Amino acid sequence: MKSRAWVPARKRSPVWHYGHLMPLPRRSVLVVATAALAALTLAGPALSAPPSAAPLPIPNGPGYDKAVKFIGKPAIARPVALPPVPTNPFMADSGTSNIHNDTYMTDSYSWKGPLGRKTKVTSGGAKGECASISFDSRGRLVAVCIAGSKGSYLTLLNPDTLAIIARTQMPEPASADGSTSTPRDYTEFAGSYFYLDNKDRAVVSTATHHIIMYAVRGPAGDRSFKAVKDLDISAAMADSDVIQSALPAFDGRIWFATKAGVVGNVDPETGDVHHISLEGEQIANSFSMDEDGGIYIVSTVALYRFDAAADGAPEVTWREVYENTGVQKPGQKSIGSGTTPTIMSGGRVAIADNADPENVVVYRTAKDAQERIICSAPVFTAGASATENSLIAIGDSLIVENNYGNADLESTQAGRSTTPGMARVDVTDEGCVNVWTNTKVRAPSVVPKFSAKTGLIYTYSKPLGPGAVDRWYWTALDYRTGNEVYSVLAGTGILFNNNYASAYLSKAGVGYVGVVGGVVRIEG
Repeated sequence: MKSRAWVPARKRSPVWHYGHLMPLPRRSVLVVATAALAALTLAGPALSAPPSAAPLPIPNGPGYDKAVKFIGKPAIARPVALPPVPTNPFMADSGTSNIHNDTYMTDSYSWKGPLGRKTKVTSGGAKGECASISFDSRGRLVAVCIAGSKGSYLTLLNPDTLAIIARTQMPEPASADGSTSTPRDYTEFAGSYFYLDNKDRAVVSTATHHIIMYAVRGPAGDRSFKAVKDLDISAAMADSDVIQSALPAFDGRIWFATKAGVVGNVDPETGDVHHISLEGEQIANSFSMDEDGGIYIVSTVALYRFDAAADGAPEVTWREVYENTGVQKPGQKSIGSGTTPTIMSGGRVAIADNADPENVVVYRTAKDAQERIICSAPVFTAGASATENSLIAIGDSLIVENNYGNADLESTQAGRSTTPGMARVDVTDEGCVNVWTNTKVRAPSVVPKFSAKTGLIYTYSKPLGPGAVDRWYWTALDYRTGNEVYSVLAGTGILFNNNYASAYLSKAGVGYVGVVGGVVRIEG
């Protein structure tokens, strides 16, 4: 293994963090959630169940019968032009390959989403929270679903019935005596940032410091996942470290970033690994890549562009420190930016920093840019701004969501919710301009998405009450004005909390969102 030191290695924290899933709530809430999940798991479909065998719906909590099922009115599609995003030749089609849709991490779809017309909402207990979802070439859901102390599972789901077609458990680390260890909470599971490659294979980073490619095998009615390639990158990281994300560059090398600040890549053909370490910095999110070879990673201190040297080793092309309070705000997973860098057309990349209030900041991607920062704009209010989700890129526009106050699952229990806020910032000749801010919609933690065919932004909202009732809604906002167009009730209670899982749109225009109890499906 070849390696190149960016700075000397440091001692790394023994506390693992993977993806953005929150720890389970304290005992009073955990008992209810665990009992309901156990019922879903025990009564769920067999792993070889045919696609027509629908799973049990996720049970609602108190207040469902009296909750308003639909707010607003059906939308009228008002399409928006999107700049093309190149499809990485080693990933599935843009819009289907990973939690943020494409190689630029735009969170935008070129196809339609639900308009709220005769909306049909269904749910399925997928034996865990399906936090990260992609769509294979047959339109099936390929997801990593996290099942509490039972670990995380790569899962293939029918897109119409949500039936489990195939399922396999991800490897877990072994303890000193050789037994399989039990992770302490959701933050220690693997697979949040997996991707689907150009051959319909799920490429998953495991808690054992491997990157494994899984292919679906077997006849209809007896599908299963088979590991077809296993890449060991454990020599590049400490035992206590964890892979945050692994994604392929346009040349086929699979890059990875770890919580402890290791950045590296592995050649999938030879298994050769190169890496460097960022002294005193951690990485808490995924990253983005462009067709020019740039790899954009944000640490708790700075935004980086990396490129591969002639021998494949990662090199720092440029580094830009951003504004940072140094405080982990309620709703964030680190003391830095909570965003995966989002590439925009025209050689630009954007993040939200960790100032107070936070700023949307846009940078030039060029290696030799004389001025790195294009512009920035503050969003939300001082003392109440925190974002732990990627920005949506829509041409010259960026959409940012406020997650302030989402400290744990109990933050949205007993009728409580988080600080409201969705905002649009446009990059103009005059700089970054705040176009609108919605101060009503409360979206505690979902990764929001955009449909160019409808002109709607889709989020997952949780209004206050009434009383101790916990209502969760699939919500559509008008991209042009920021106004709420409609909200349709997904369900009530803790099992409908998305817990940092994302919203998704299939090519058929159906919406999905992972929740603690499994998956919610929205059609119409």
